[in-house]
Amino acid sequence: MRIAIKILGTGCPKCKQTTAVVQEAVTENKIDATIEKVEDIMEIMKYNVMSTPAVVINNEVKIKGRVPSKAEITALLMNNSQTKESDASNCGCSDSNCC
Repeated sequence: MRIAIKILGTGCPKCKQTTAVVQEAVTENKIDATIEKVEDIMEIMKYNVMSTPAVVINNEVKIKGRVPSKAEITALLMNNSQTKESDASNCGCSDSNCC
C-alpha cells in the first residue's frame, strides 16, 4: 500500500534538507510512497504545527521542528508499511488488495 508523506515547511534550508532526507530514505529502501511538499502556511496550520519542518505520514504528524535523520525516517516508513500490511491481512477478506 502506498504511503502518503507530506513535508510541511515554507521552503527554508531545513525544510529542503528534510525533503532530501525523506526522498533518499524512500529511494534507497524502495518504499512505495508519494512525497508532497506543503509550503502554504494556512495548510500547514491545519496540522497544528507551529514549528517547521514537519513530516506527516498518512495524515499523522510524526516529526516537527527539526530535521530527522535518514535512519529515523526509514524506521518510521518501514514501521508504517508493516502496519498497513498487517491491517490488510487481518481484515478477513480473501483478496489482499481489498482494504
